[in-house]
This record gives sequence, structure tokens and C-alpha cells, in this order.
Amino acid sequence: MVKEISVHELKKRIDDKNIVLIDVRESHELEICKIGCSVDIILDQIPNNIGQLDKNMEYAIICHSGVRSFNVAFFLMNNGFLSYNVTGGIDSWAMEVDTSMKRY
Repeated sequence: MVKEISVHELKKRIDDKNIVLIDVRESHELEICKIGCSVDIILDQIPNNIGQLDKNMEYAIICHSGVRSFNVAFFLMNNGFLSYNVTGGIDSWAMEVDTSMKRY
């Protein structure tokens, strides 16, 4: 089962520097808004970049609303990584954590 993380818990974990945030949205989406510390790996590039990930790290996966990130978190989990789907995606982040962030 895919683990979930709320945007509030994600903010805390980012501030504590104990999680890596991977944003799987497309380039045109990243141009609208992004969380500064995120590592940007477009969804279809995840399998090609899995070798760059560290199984000793924890990963939070974010997309626009949580659907694409759920699939990536599931894929990573099945490949031995500790990963979390960010519930509600960057849209929830923009509504609940950084209300100055542009939404789309």
C-alpha cells in the first residue's frame, strides 16, 4: 500500500531536511509554480533515473493533484524505496502552505 504524506507534514519534513521531494510534473507545469527544493524528474523519466536515487533516503512524490505522484510512489515502493505520495499535490500546497503560489 502506498504511504501518504500531507502537505503540512511535508513542509515540516522539508524544513527538517529529512526528506527528498521529487516533482514529477511536466516542464510547462513547473514554469507556473514549484517548490524550490524539489528535484524535478518528469513522470516518464522516473524509470530512467531510478539508479540516481538512494534507497537509504525517504522520498515524497508530488504532482498537480496526487494521481501521477501516487503511481510514481507505488513504482518506487515496488522497487525498494521508501516513498510517500503527497496528498492533494502542489494544488493543496498552494492552498494550505504557500498561499502566494500561483495555482492552475
